[in-house]
Amino acid sequence: MKEQIIIREYKETDHKFLENMVREAWKYDRFCSEKISAKMAEVYLNSCLTNQTFIAVAEIDGIPAGVIMAKDNRAHKCPLSLRLKWLKSVAALFISGEGRKISKIFMRVQDIDKELLSACEKKYDGEIALFVIDKRYRGRGLGRQLFQKAVAYMKEQGILEFYLFTDTSCNYPFYEHVGMTRRCQKKQEIDVNGEKGDMTFFIYDSRC
Repeated sequence: MKEQIIIREYKETDHKFLENMVREAWKYDRFCSEKISAKMAEVYLNSCLTNQTFIAVAEIDGIPAGVIMAKDNRAHKCPLSLRLKWLKSVAALFISGEGRKISKIFMRVQDIDKELLSACEKKYDGEIALFVIDKRYRGRGLGRQLFQKAVAYMKEQGILEFYLFTDTSCNYPFYEHVGMTRRCQKKQEIDVNGEKGDMTFFIYDSRC
C-alpha cells in the first residue's frame, strides 16, 4: 500500500516526536546520559519554536516524519507562552551539573553561528531556523518537499534572501543540491568529555 504523505501545520501533539528527531539527528546521547539528552532536545526544540514565524510538518501515515521552521526576521515576535516554555526547559536542564556542563558545548556552537553570520556582513530578511527529517523516513523526498514549502512561504512574505546554519554532522551537501550557496565556514575543535574532534560549521544562503 502506498504511503500517505501530508505536509501540514504544526500541532502541539507533534512536540515529543520532534524532540526525538532532534535528539537523534544531533546525537545528544553520545555526549551525555539519556535523561540529559532528552532535556537537551527539549531545550533546543523549544528554542527553535521561539525563533520562527512558519512551521511545516511532514506526516507519513499519521506519524510526524520531519519538520521545517522558517522565520521572517522583519515580522518575528515570540509569544510569551513559547518563551516561558523555553525558559522552563532551560531551568530543568540547568538543575544538574551534567546539564550545565553539556550546555556549554552548545552555547559555544551558538557563538560560532554568530561569528559566521557576522562574517557574511549581510542583513538577511529570512532564516531557516530548524530542518530535520526522522532517520526512518530519509531518502523519500520529504526534505525537498518541506524545503520548497519554506521557500514558498518566504516568497509570499516578500523575503528576498535567507540563510541557515549547518555543520559536518548534518547532510549539508543537500543545501547545495537545492541551489543554496556556502557563504562562510569555520573549523572548530570540539571537546566532549575529553573526546576531541574537528567539526566544520557553515552558513548557507539563497535568494528566493
